Amino acid sequence: GKDYVLLAEAKDYKRIGEKDTGLNTGGMGAVSPVPFASETFMQKVTDKIIKPTVEGLQKENINYTGFVFIGLIKVNNEPYVIEYNCRMGDPETEVVMPRLKNDLAELCLAAAQHTLSDVQIETDPRSAATVVAVSGGYPGNFEKGYKIAFPSSLEEREFIIFQAGTKEKDGDIVTNGGRVLCATSFAENIPAAVSKSREALSKIKFDDMYFRKDIGYEFEA
Repeated sequence: GKDYVLLAEAKDYKRIGEKDTGLNTGGMGAVSPVPFASETFMQKVTDKIIKPTVEGLQKENINYTGFVFIGLIKVNNEPYVIEYNCRMGDPETEVVMPRLKNDLAELCLAAAQHTLSDVQIETDPRSAATVVAVSGGYPGNFEKGYKIAFPSSLEEREFIIFQAGTKEKDGDIVTNGGRVLCATSFAENIPAAVSKSREALSKIKFDDMYFRKDIGYEFEA
């Protein structure tokens, strides 16, 4: 209703092609933290967008409790709003939530009980990167029902695999959507985290599988 806490920021990659070319998608990958989201930039976001948004809800007598996901674009080092959502964004969630050290259920309870002002958000200092594997042809026409092979050598503790466009059929996991799954990894910097996620996806196989190999390309050393 009145108080809020900020989760970690993330940057996503919408275009299907490398170097941000081709058609828009639901998201081909994301990284967190965002190197250009400096303390100064984030203060602008807070002062120009977040606080006016919360104050606006109160002025409109909208007693909202939940997520406010704000999609931003940076123009000449100034933040502008592209969209609001009342839920987390995908694939940003797959890097924001793994970096969150707080118990998510406790945060939701604090929001419901209007005690967010007592909450301190703790964030993993490491970089997180997620890379999305999609069906060939996406975001256009694509086939479904291809069997997905998950190798036993894929160590769960090194990667987090989020399934999205999948289903179980006759004991197998098969493709059932455009964005099939994604791999999230942690590392000391964004390029290293992206490299680990690409390595994870290289071990997973299904027909017509495609993923961008350049997520986070603008932050490479």
